[in-house]
Amino acid sequence: MKIWLFASLSVMALAIFSIGCSSAEEFNQDKPKLPDLDSKEWKELKDGNGLKIWDVKEGKGDAVKAGATVTIHYTGWTKDGNVFDSSVVRGQKATFPLNRLIKGWQVGIPGMKPGGVRRLYIPYDLAYGAAGRPPQIPAKADLIFEIELFDGK
Repeated sequence: MKIWLFASLSVMALAIFSIGCSSAEEFNQDKPKLPDLDSKEWKELKDGNGLKIWDVKEGKGDAVKAGATVTIHYTGWTKDGNVFDSSVVRGQKATFPLNRLIKGWQVGIPGMKPGGVRRLYIPYDLAYGAAGRPPQIPAKADLIFEIELFDGK
């Protein structure tokens, strides 16, 4: 009886482990890809302190103003391609007041229009600074975001 119970539990553990592995593999296959950091599409903002933007898709309507509350989808990467956060992967839009976010978003999102998609290359001093946010964001990490704007008021 004990051997049968042990064998059954072992098979169940192996099945759960296999399911977990396939889910992780699926996540890695489905996660958004880091944009080309050498693309000529990147434009440095004047007075942006090194912040670069790349408008992938121009939106329509009124442009977001500084301090607005925005509803977006976003993905954030470190320069080595690691996704550290993504509303896209979670499948749930996010709503934030810009004045409570990192400086790179406060400077890089205004001017976007609903329906627009913008990429931001944010130097570490406009992101989480010299300390970073370990373990996902290392010290002095420049960050890359892709943001799709749904609303900004």
